[in-house]
Amino acid sequence: MTTSAGARPVQRILVIKLRAVGDVILSTVVTKNLRLAYPFAKIHYLTESPSLEVLKGNPYVDDVLVYDKGSMSGLGLIRLVRRGRYDVVIDLFGNPRTALLTRLSGAGQRVGFRFRGRTYAYNIVAEPRGDSVHNTQFNLDALAALGVAIQDRSIYFSFDDDDVRYVDSFMQPGFVRGAFVVCINSGGGWYTKRWGLDRFAALADRLVEEYRALIVLPWGPGELWEAEKIRKSMSREAFIPPATTLRQLGALLKRCSIVVTNDSGPMHIAAAVGTPVLGIYGPTDPLLQGPYGDNHVVVRNEGLECLGCNLTSCPIGHPCMLGLGVETVLQGVRQLLAKNRITP
Repeated sequence: MTTSAGARPVQRILVIKLRAVGDVILSTVVTKNLRLAYPFAKIHYLTESPSLEVLKGNPYVDDVLVYDKGSMSGLGLIRLVRRGRYDVVIDLFGNPRTALLTRLSGAGQRVGFRFRGRTYAYNIVAEPRGDSVHNTQFNLDALAALGVAIQDRSIYFSFDDDDVRYVDSFMQPGFVRGAFVVCINSGGGWYTKRWGLDRFAALADRLVEEYRALIVLPWGPGELWEAEKIRKSMSREAFIPPATTLRQLGALLKRCSIVVTNDSGPMHIAAAVGTPVLGIYGPTDPLLQGPYGDNHVVVRNEGLECLGCNLTSCPIGHPCMLGLGVETVLQGVRQLLAKNRITP
């Protein structure tokens, strides 16, 4: 597909997806489908600086535009997009700012979702199903509204040889290939999505005792203290790697046998690079935002009516996480190993 009925050939496409790293990773499901539909078009992405690395190295994206609220005004953002002279703009973010930006982009085809107060901005409107389908399918619905055939359903995250060499520099020789390496990621964007650090420590000890696991505790900006607290709370050994970029983190997660994690950006990176994930869930819904793929397992404190509340603060004492025991999560690990035929 290179044209739409009655329109000039599509030469330039902009996809808008701001904010969270995990959400941007899940949006990459659209990239190969756009390239297959428009093989000669330039495909650009607009995102914010924390997610820039997510899109680096994506062979289906020609350029990434970065919106930095600290240094760019709203008018500057509009000018940036209008300079692109895009034929198609696809707004996968759908907040008032990106809707207005899409409307003012000058694009002949403006794609977005039927959210209240937004449809004025689009001339191709998709019905939002974010409350009933996985986020990847939500993104693909925008392409379907545009008339793009869905030929590929994979998400994309890449790293290069330099990233692998960096990881090898601290993973060897202690973490030899073939060892049962378990990454434990305690981070998460909201406190309500975070399982307790003491419970992660207890789980890590059990994994060492039962499976002779080698425990890796990665960390992001502002999270080093969490990794250190988990290690100090353990009776067994654990390894805290040096600081990593997102792409270096991807190379690290690729080296791990499994990843045990809260719902977070690193969880989606692990799924994107093919490492089996045990996702720990509470306020978010794994059917909508779970690790993408068939080789993962999720655990929740089942039976609570408030699961999937999407609240960033909890008015009733955080029972979804405080009531989720180590034994339940350990059983999830066992299910994950069986599902992927991993024998430590």
